[in-house]
Amino acid sequence: MSKNVVIVGSVAYDDVETPLGSRKNLLGGSATYFSVSASRFTHARLVGVVGNDFSEDDRALLARHEIDVSGLVTDTSGDTFRWGGRYHENMNDRTTLYTHLNVFERFTPKIPETYRHEEFLFLGNIDPALQLDVLDQVAGPRFVALDTMNFWIEGPRREFLDKVLTRVDGLIVNDEEAKLLTEGRSTLELGRRLQELGPKTVIVKRGEHGALLFHGEELFYVPAYPIEQVIDPTGAGDTFAGGFMGYVARHGNLELDTMKGAMLCGSVMASFCVEGFGLDKMSAVTIDDIKNRYTRFEALTKCPALTL
Repeated sequence: MSKNVVIVGSVAYDDVETPLGSRKNLLGGSATYFSVSASRFTHARLVGVVGNDFSEDDRALLARHEIDVSGLVTDTSGDTFRWGGRYHENMNDRTTLYTHLNVFERFTPKIPETYRHEEFLFLGNIDPALQLDVLDQVAGPRFVALDTMNFWIEGPRREFLDKVLTRVDGLIVNDEEAKLLTEGRSTLELGRRLQELGPKTVIVKRGEHGALLFHGEELFYVPAYPIEQVIDPTGAGDTFAGGFMGYVARHGNLELDTMKGAMLCGSVMASFCVEGFGLDKMSAVTIDDIKNRYTRFEALTKCPALTL
């Protein structure tokens, strides 16, 4: 039975430059990419903050995806969080041109009463102290996963992050973040050590090399869906997380087969994301598009029976 999924994170405007072009004032932010991706599988409920410059067109985009924005607060004292970045030729590396937190700097998540009993919760990349506060506001969700970043791992907020990790069920990080969180030489060793920190479900993303799922004692690997041309990688990780959590919430269980399907859906949604600037491609994706790409993905990864 499908369940709603709550996302707490950032809503932003991005200026992006890639080797294939540039765009300004793109709707972005972790909560935005996550919720649009998750909305293809279940209902997303967004908790975040925007400023007085947030456009009605962007509100309409969220509404078209039936995203519940009861938890999206408008702070009229300033502008929405803004970020600018330039991607290098390989599309894996980027240079941040500016970060203006604006109203996001004063963001203190308030979980609406109607959200507090939802079973699936994702804590986007925000201050770990705020993530802890969110956990204190909700009533025993069934599955909580979180994202984090180098700034929180290496900085003075690490003690809060360590506390959060003991209280969540899932962790989604890239391989660089995994190495900063715990010592290990191989992805396999890193994943197992991350589980020792608290979350029993861990996903280590490896960019174009796919992602590895640790679910209890079980392992599952999914490659990245092959794309002919990457236009803009911004938000791909949040899109993956949204596809993963949306699929899990849609099925309403934590069985291994559900997690495997969620990994493929996360990879499929991320592949749509990178094919356009910002949300251009992903916001237009239909259920049939997802089914067709999922089927092709299965065919790409299916091996014949071994004969010797």
